[in-house]
Amino acid sequence: MPELPEVETTLLGIKPHILHQTIVDVTIRQHQLRWLIPQDTASRLKGQNILSIARRGKYIMIATTTGTILIHLGMSGRLSIVPLTTAPAKHDHIDIQLGQQQLLRYTDPRRFGAFLWIDTQPVLQHPLLSKLGLEPFDPNFHGDYLWHKAQNKSVAIKAFIMNQHIVVGVGNIYATEALFMTGIHPSTPAKLISNEQMHNLARAIQTILNYAIQAGGTSLKDFLQADGKPGYFKLQLQIYDRNGLPCPKCQTTIEKLIIGQRTSTFCPICQILPRRSYGKEHVC
Repeated sequence: MPELPEVETTLLGIKPHILHQTIVDVTIRQHQLRWLIPQDTASRLKGQNILSIARRGKYIMIATTTGTILIHLGMSGRLSIVPLTTAPAKHDHIDIQLGQQQLLRYTDPRRFGAFLWIDTQPVLQHPLLSKLGLEPFDPNFHGDYLWHKAQNKSVAIKAFIMNQHIVVGVGNIYATEALFMTGIHPSTPAKLISNEQMHNLARAIQTILNYAIQAGGTSLKDFLQADGKPGYFKLQLQIYDRNGLPCPKCQTTIEKLIIGQRTSTFCPICQILPRRSYGKEHVC
């Protein structure tokens, strides 16, 4: 699934091509994505001027003259800029024709993504956005924020930082890497993490996400950047999906367990589970 770095990379890739352009035409070949695209969406978008493009969590917001296009890439979606004459492939569901003989093309093999037109309220008040947590690069996102949110929370720290109501965009890959960077076992109850550790974790999350954005995201299966190139952060992964391989720090064999139905890899030496959290543990 494209996470924050992949979405940010996509935004940065398409922004120079679409900003201040006029939507000449819209072709919707598949209306049934995660939510049905109304039949009149194409006609309502024609003639709109694109004023800005931004990201909130894993949503891309394209602001136009009278509303906002809200896009989510789902499990396998991507946006790309292609010449006007480029024939659509099987999973190319939406084309937005721009004024420079280019198309902004939405591709989604699994159709779990979203393409919504919002013109009835400020977009940040939309139900999909209004309850999202802090952005990881927000000045208010720091160790104190995480520590206060974690008080009395017995949930595993891995699930805690992946909760989109607390902080957005920390997906499985980046949570795994940040916890390894800070030496925190992924099963540790959030309430047992010290304030100092939370400060280290907040900084690690920001560092890992910055690395991933600079590398163009992570291509594990089907993520591609807007120009069709893969993301190269996969080459920098220290521990994610390395079960059975040696730890890059201590050479101990990396292990895995399941937290919140997601596979977590960790080093049993570099990431020790605190004694107070022993008891009913997650099953590998």
